[in-house]
Amino acid sequence: MKALVFHKPKDVRLESVPDPKIEHVRDAIIRVTSTSICGSDLHIYNGYFPQARPLILGHEFMGIVEEVGPRVTNLKKGDRVVVPFPVACGECWFCRQDLPIHCERSNPKHYGPDGSMTRKGGGLFGYTDLYGSYQGGQAEYVRVPFADYGPRKVPQGMPDEKALFLSDIIPTGWAAINWCGLEGGETVAVFGCGPVGLMALKSARARGAGRVIGVDILDYRLKKAVEVAQAAVINADKTDAVEAIRQMTTGRGADACVDAVGMEAEHDILESASNVVKAQVGTMRVLASAMKAARRSGTVSVVGVYGTDFDNFPLGQLFDKGLRLRAGQAPVHAHIDGLLDMVAQGSLRADDIVTHRLPLEEGPRAYKIFNEKREGCVKVMLKP
Repeated sequence: MKALVFHKPKDVRLESVPDPKIEHVRDAIIRVTSTSICGSDLHIYNGYFPQARPLILGHEFMGIVEEVGPRVTNLKKGDRVVVPFPVACGECWFCRQDLPIHCERSNPKHYGPDGSMTRKGGGLFGYTDLYGSYQGGQAEYVRVPFADYGPRKVPQGMPDEKALFLSDIIPTGWAAINWCGLEGGETVAVFGCGPVGLMALKSARARGAGRVIGVDILDYRLKKAVEVAQAAVINADKTDAVEAIRQMTTGRGADACVDAVGMEAEHDILESASNVVKAQVGTMRVLASAMKAARRSGTVSVVGVYGTDFDNFPLGQLFDKGLRLRAGQAPVHAHIDGLLDMVAQGSLRADDIVTHRLPLEEGPRAYKIFNEKREGCVKVMLKP
């Protein structure tokens, strides 16, 4: 089969690789009909997350069931499914608590309670050896472990463009807002208007926010935030975003702020040099801005990815302002069924943020334009 294979930073190639096979009684083989490139894929592409050996990338995918293991009785050949990005067993303590991202069984080599650089949570599709070594879905076929728990059947007539993003960005944006505990009427500021940030803005609207504010440094993404989420927008490259948010909220700050950027935010050469000394990767500039922009006793929700500790974390500010801080990967399995209903009803959608629809063969170019923020690229769909 054909697949997009990561070899080293900035080096993703379309290659012929062996077809996946059933390896466990709970496996399924899926023929991929649609997949996409996520901002999290760029963490590997840019070398922020180390990966020493070739790996098929991709954790947003859907397709047709081709084969199932003997314990998979809820799926059959020909079923059309979308697959959550976490690999989870459905049986361990965390899975039973609706926290599948922390599955105790899906990442046996690197799982651990401390969340260090070498002890991680549950497995993820196409997301390095540290997260289970699972081959990803940017391919013609993919092996899906625990297929009796993860994949969801797609309603007849629902096109791929509407269903695909239930694998990640819709549940991730929803989780970011769910953690904010909205009751209605709040002001929510989302830092980063990439795919997840846009879905957070949409989710905030759906959860009753009175005002949503999108913050970014790229005008084309801010334009998209206005188009698809009716957001007020701030270009943080031209305006002090924190001060602007305070001015929009009678000086208090936003009730909730979402960091949908993470460690790959723009930062200067001095910060990069400091990172070498402090064993840090990237920057926490956006998180710091979100904490400044949140009102006292407000909430900061972090779905942008951070890979290391940071020694300048503003703990004093967190304490003095009485902020509530929530962070992590989205528990997709806990939200996907309700979100599938919302997508089917048309009350939540992500297909309107897709800017590029390309064949899998153009995957290497798609990575380049998405990473370099060219051609107004917000979201890429790939068709094997």
